[in-house]
Amino acid sequence: MARFFDYGTQGYGTQGEADVGPAGVSLRLLDSIRWVAIFGQAASLLVSHYALGFRLPLAPALGVVGASALVNIANGALRRTTHRLGEGGAALYLGYDILQLGLLLFLTGGLENPFAMLMVAPVTVAATILSRQSVIGLSALAICAVTVLAFTHWPLPWRGAPPVPPPVYVFGIWAALVLSTVFIAAYAGSVAREARRMREAFAATQLALAREQRISAVGALAAAAAHELGSPLGTIAVIAKELVRELPADSPHAEDAALLLSQSERCRHILAELAQRPEPQDASPYDRLPISALVEAAGAPYRATGIRVIYATTTSTGGEPQVARSPEIMHGLGNLIQNAIQFARREVSVTTAWDRSGVAVEVADDGPGFPPGLLPRLGQPYISGRGGEAQHMGLGIFIAQTLLERTGARLDFANLAEGGAHVAVHWPRSALEPAESSQSRKEAVT
Repeated sequence: MARFFDYGTQGYGTQGEADVGPAGVSLRLLDSIRWVAIFGQAASLLVSHYALGFRLPLAPALGVVGASALVNIANGALRRTTHRLGEGGAALYLGYDILQLGLLLFLTGGLENPFAMLMVAPVTVAATILSRQSVIGLSALAICAVTVLAFTHWPLPWRGAPPVPPPVYVFGIWAALVLSTVFIAAYAGSVAREARRMREAFAATQLALAREQRISAVGALAAAAAHELGSPLGTIAVIAKELVRELPADSPHAEDAALLLSQSERCRHILAELAQRPEPQDASPYDRLPISALVEAAGAPYRATGIRVIYATTTSTGGEPQVARSPEIMHGLGNLIQNAIQFARREVSVTTAWDRSGVAVEVADDGPGFPPGLLPRLGQPYISGRGGEAQHMGLGIFIAQTLLERTGARLDFANLAEGGAHVAVHWPRSALEPAESSQSRKEAVT
């Protein structure tokens, strides 16, 4: 069965195809767009009728515009300005705008009216805020309205007898509006969805990084607490020992003193373990560890029954890099190792290599490998395919790649000839080691 990246995304909710999430669409924004349309329609009608001398059916046309104004006023009176519409409410709102504009064009010449091109405006707005299903429905409504206007409408207002365009011209206008509606709905919708997905993916990346930083901060806090509590606990242990030694065996307090001594020793052991937790990166210039140890620490939380994880190191020249325990590296490498374990059949190998110029970490497994058709797209925030009945999204690999690239890494994905997936992470050595550390290493070698 094909393999897809769906790891490392627990707790990072996404909306998928439903672009209107729980927050909904701002009613204030839609009302503002409609007010612009209302004033524009009213001004066009009045200028055309009185200034340009085109005899319009002014009363019914202004009635249609006034109906939209009343709807907006009612929205402002009955709902708060912060109210947000759900998917269905926003679709109905824009559907009304399509019908209102279609009725206005019906009264003023149909597709012969130059303003018929505005029929694509509500569809454009829908494509940027609604899901694909709603956009398809509103596009179909707009196309139906345009089709009706091509066959039936009131005469185009004109000075004298209105011109009668040939049917082929009307058909051309109809075709242009239909194609524009379809193109704008598809193009604007895809661009808007991609932008929303990128925002969601980057938000999930920030959430993953913040979670890793919180974990590191908790460990640092535990180490600091162990250090601060060590001295008073040592004093308590000394006093407890003296009490145990000086109290006679038949004293009613002897048992309590012995219990106090044993519990103080237990606390000292617990604090000693906590003191081994890593300090924050800026707490000490010595808070760095070998890259091989960092890789093993990143993969340590992930285990699977029946899967053997082999950690190995290779080197050509230069000493082993000493690397800060970066949350980006820990979470990024952890995701890659977790994914390999998840899809492996029996074995996962994690190889760390370095030389004077660079560092590489390679993660390989004996699983089904990456789907060949998706290899060029790995690293995009959402890629999907079918494995059985499940559909998986590539948010996890996007998070891992984004976090690792922040540290100066480059990721390469491939399938092994003998089967299985292979991920290589490459860093320039200067990206992982500070300048003073590199200089010290050079002096030690010379």
